[in-house]
Amino acid sequence: MTDDRILDKFDWRILDAVQQDGRLSLAALSDQVGLSKTPCQIRLKRLEEDGYITGYHARLNMRKVRKNYVVFIQVKLEATSRRHLEQFNKAVRKIDVIQSCHMMAGGFDYLLKVRCRNMEEYRMILTDDINDLPGVYQTATFPVMEEVKRAVGVDFSNQL
Repeated sequence: MTDDRILDKFDWRILDAVQQDGRLSLAALSDQVGLSKTPCQIRLKRLEEDGYITGYHARLNMRKVRKNYVVFIQVKLEATSRRHLEQFNKAVRKIDVIQSCHMMAGGFDYLLKVRCRNMEEYRMILTDDINDLPGVYQTATFPVMEEVKRAVGVDFSNQL
């Protein structure tokens, strides 16, 4: 993977198109970015190989799959030495119900996003999984009342 490659407008257009719709056919992608199929396919493959594209995913209807209850959890650790952080990071990666984990600067150490069925299931996750993570000193839970916006990707308009 090379991080120093300069992307041109066609690369940015490809990235923008596939982040919006990963199921675009090569023909549709070629038309959308303004390249013929072969150069478009070569660029797409290179973007994948260089790690700019790390996968293709479907967006699921969380209500239909009964995972529409979302909570954010602030986590404070007992200590934040390298060893403590690495232990926490390793352990949190093993808990599938944690959708995202971000190390934070400020009044707490981590922000977790958990998606589950309901408050009852979340309470079990908190007591059985999150509070058992190494070094957890304190947690604060913030249930989501309504998801107002969920972006598909990032804005590349200044690169296009």
